[in-house]
Amino acid sequence: MISKPIISVRALTKRFASTIALNQVDFDIRPGEVHALVGENGAGKSTLINLLAGELQPDTGEIYYRDEQIRIRGPHHAQQLGISVVYQELALCPNLSAAENISLHRAATASLCAPLNRTHLRDEARHGLERIGLTGIDLSVPVRKLSLAQQQLIEIAKALATNVRVLILDEPNSALTFEESKYLFRVIGQLRQQQVAILYVSHRLEEVLELANRITVMRDGQVVDSRTAGQFTVPELIRKMVGREVNHLFSRQVPGHPSTHPALAVQNLSEPSLLRNVTFTVRKGEMLGVAGLPGSGKEELIECLCGLRQFSGQILIEEKPAKFSSPEEVINLGIAIIPADRRGSGLFSVLTVIDNLVAANLPLVSSHGVLSKRRMLSVTKDYLRQLRIRAYSEIQRAGTLSGGNQQKLILARGLACRPRLLLLHEPTRGIDVGAKAEIYEILGGLAADGVSILIVSSELPELIGQCDRILAMHAGSIAGEFNRADATEERILASAMGNHLANSH
Repeated sequence: MISKPIISVRALTKRFASTIALNQVDFDIRPGEVHALVGENGAGKSTLINLLAGELQPDTGEIYYRDEQIRIRGPHHAQQLGISVVYQELALCPNLSAAENISLHRAATASLCAPLNRTHLRDEARHGLERIGLTGIDLSVPVRKLSLAQQQLIEIAKALATNVRVLILDEPNSALTFEESKYLFRVIGQLRQQQVAILYVSHRLEEVLELANRITVMRDGQVVDSRTAGQFTVPELIRKMVGREVNHLFSRQVPGHPSTHPALAVQNLSEPSLLRNVTFTVRKGEMLGVAGLPGSGKEELIECLCGLRQFSGQILIEEKPAKFSSPEEVINLGIAIIPADRRGSGLFSVLTVIDNLVAANLPLVSSHGVLSKRRMLSVTKDYLRQLRIRAYSEIQRAGTLSGGNQQKLILARGLACRPRLLLLHEPTRGIDVGAKAEIYEILGGLAADGVSILIVSSELPELIGQCDRILAMHAGSIAGEFNRADATEERILASAMGNHLANSH
């Protein structure tokens, strides 16, 4: 017998100025099921989530909780109803400990007469982490000192610490390793058995088909299809999401023809924690990928190149020695940086689109030290058009854009610096297939124009489809190098695991 929905919405509509974010949406979630919500960035998924979380109020339409029409007054009211949200962009307090973050809901209801028992908080936090398979973490450490993956798991444990009846997961494993994701899926299975309703938002379509009971597809603020998961295929989901066929998504349509001239040369780069004598070059007009398992050193490598870590060795930019110790000095060398942590390191969420876009190259839009609003607007409109960034206004707050449009805005800011080298760290994390295709099309055009591109990514199909060469890292060193024609997932993974027989020559 199919259970009644715990939450259902009818004809839900939400506008932002002249933009219709949701248009007459019908949707429901049932206890004990995983209901996946898929769609391009900007399709309306985030708006629907924010309405259910009490962050926004609908313009028209109804929300029902256990067959009773309600108005979710705010996030605290949603939590009282048992609705918890784990957002893709983390909402942790970086200076608080893991235990304190997990138990924030208790702090909200504490009083002077009943102070918090910190020993109890630590025990509760430890139990919450054990539920998702994360043990051995120092609960007294500020979460800012933990890895992004650990922070993501703490965010999930924080949601589970409440009396959750509806758990909304927005790209919950975009920063998790394969093993950490397995823990998460096991937790989801346990929650289903406890009759928790789970709304699961993900761009990993194969994963969605395996995990979900039902799938709802959204496009342009509307529901275009909703069926049991077994009735969909990945190509069909993509077609319904984007409204067209997306052929050869990960295949670079125009093969690269990089020159033999090195744009960047890294010689014997080492740093105290992991990297040892890393040496490679990026040629002018080349797209070079860097792959590796967690702990391989790929994150440390790009942080060194971005001026975030001290290192020894030599960096040459167009055959000239370069010295830098901060991201600002890296940018001044003609290098644009696209960080992995979109919200924490890449975007000024509370500032406007126009302020974000020009922030890294103010001389471009100023005269004698005075900013020109006319130039700022002209540059912004130009890049919004070139990168097809969907915003209802140039003065829209950047944090209200969809994830894919935020990513393209950060890329536009880098391009506004007129770079000769692009450093990209997980450039497509948490964005949809359509936005990925657009970003890769942009990167391919930049490479064809002579810009050198270094991509550090955990998405092997994307690296294989886009890059002229791929480096595999293992234990802080380059373990293998693969040309475009030789690269396969199996060979790269084998090399990243330390099997040097897999290397190309």
